[in-house]
Amino acid sequence: MGARVIDGRALAEELKLRVISEVEELAAGGVRPGLATVFVGEDYAARAYERRVRKLAGELGCRYTCERLPEEAEEADVLAVVGKLNADPRVSGILVLRPLPERVSEPAVYRMLDPLKDIEAVHPVNAGLLALGRPRYVPSTPAACFYLLDRYLKLSGRDPEEYYRSSTVVVVGRSNNVGKPAVSLGFARGATVISCDVNTYRAGRLREQTVRADVLIVAAGVAGLIDESYVREGVIAVDVGINPVADPEGGGRTILVGDLDFQSVARKAEALTPVPGGVGPITDVWLLKNTAAAARWSSSRFPGRRWLPVAAPAISGGYEEQ
Repeated sequence: MGARVIDGRALAEELKLRVISEVEELAAGGVRPGLATVFVGEDYAARAYERRVRKLAGELGCRYTCERLPEEAEEADVLAVVGKLNADPRVSGILVLRPLPERVSEPAVYRMLDPLKDIEAVHPVNAGLLALGRPRYVPSTPAACFYLLDRYLKLSGRDPEEYYRSSTVVVVGRSNNVGKPAVSLGFARGATVISCDVNTYRAGRLREQTVRADVLIVAAGVAGLIDESYVREGVIAVDVGINPVADPEGGGRTILVGDLDFQSVARKAEALTPVPGGVGPITDVWLLKNTAAAARWSSSRFPGRRWLPVAAPAISGGYEEQ
């Protein structure tokens, strides 16, 4: 295996230091960021994510609360919880954990969010700003993908801006929280971007698109979907998949694997990310980064210091002090 494995945990620790500094600055002004999650049901991956976020919020000094609802909760119940969090001044950022039960409309829940507390940019206003290249918040998972890519390119001696402008980025998956924002962030960097989804696969055209990728971002939610036959030599592959499967070594354990067939893709890739330990740790920290930014947005204790969305946020991280 000649590919370089990109260490997301190390990059997350690097980013964490920046977020700690931001939180400390807010604390000095009497502001404490507060993150609230909304968790409906008992999904394995969502539960694991909630535990990680809870732990990280404590480490970074952010207030944290989780609103748990049973699997049988109705849409009105979820909307009522979101409305309560919108009105709570201790909450600066709200994350609605997916998946939601089929009876609960994701678009309805997202429309209910206060746009200033919508740190994953799923409200129509924030999603629109992102698509226009003027984001209020950069969603945590696609932001983590490009933070990881930017840092890898710099550490390997390349200029990210020049690299993207001459490269093709292929995104597999068109979810509102990962795939579509990743496409926008690729455009913001000047890359040629190709978007694929299940329809591309059903038409038998997925492989012909993915082999064109200089950078391949896979967020399909299908374990082992991409093997070496789907990639070209020298690809940089980013695996967003979090798929619970039975541990092949037995013991009745459940483990998490990605959308890449890791060993197979590693035979051809320049670099790729592992699962776990790749995109995930950076995603967690970025979520708290957005929570701190939201606290600054909403605070009246920082007069004359607003964080405004900027064009082409991909390199800067999405916020520029004005």
